[in-house]
Amino acid sequence: MKARQSRPAALVIPAAIGLAFLTIPLAGLLLQAPWKDLPHHLLTPEIQAALKLSLVCATLTTALCLTLGIPLAWLLARADLPGRGFLRALVTVPLVLPPVVGGVALLLVLGRRGPVGHYLDSWFGISLPFTTAGVVLAEAFVAMPFLVISVEGALRAADSRYEEAAATLGASKLLTFRRVTLPAIAPGIIAGTVLCWARALGEFGATITFAGNFPGETTTMPLAVYLALETDPDAAVVLSVALLAVSIAVLACLRDRWISGPR
Repeated sequence: MKARQSRPAALVIPAAIGLAFLTIPLAGLLLQAPWKDLPHHLLTPEIQAALKLSLVCATLTTALCLTLGIPLAWLLARADLPGRGFLRALVTVPLVLPPVVGGVALLLVLGRRGPVGHYLDSWFGISLPFTTAGVVLAEAFVAMPFLVISVEGALRAADSRYEEAAATLGASKLLTFRRVTLPAIAPGIIAGTVLCWARALGEFGATITFAGNFPGETTTMPLAVYLALETDPDAAVVLSVALLAVSIAVLACLRDRWISGPR
């Protein structure tokens, strides 16, 4: 049985202030929420459209990130590449980059005058900025690193002896990946998927910069909160509470992996 450690005031006091700083605003949001009018606000056409668009775009974003992120994570974890550390740094840049800067970068590259967007427009007639597809791309840019980091960590922690055994039995690399590697790293994939989806759902800066704010087409829930603050503060609070509930649900799903400490 561990001995109970003393709690020095020099640590407890700033810790308590830090805890209050993080929790009091959230408690204030819940206390100020118009609970009686909550169903009314959630059922308005504008909020319903923003909610539906957010869920659809976050889900499509997560599917895109899974398709591209799992192979990328495997490359960073298992492939013998020169400059792998630099590649990993590039992958994690969106974690610290202001999202609005990411939106500007996407606009410069994928806009009609950009080096990629110009050919998409002239060859295929595809214009990505200020469209629903642009929302998905903006969300994927900021959310994919969460998935890659989680899956790469799971790959590094997985026992490679099972993969070596499968190879000695004649299994191809693709079969080994599907039947041995993926089941072994499934918890990491699930955690990364949930984090990716939640990050995509809450994205604001890159979305408004690259996709704009057009109701029914690019106005997601965070953008709807921004709009409602000027016209309908109660609706803004309702949407904020909805996003807070999603965040709490995500933490509840990941409590064993991310927020449970040693006992």
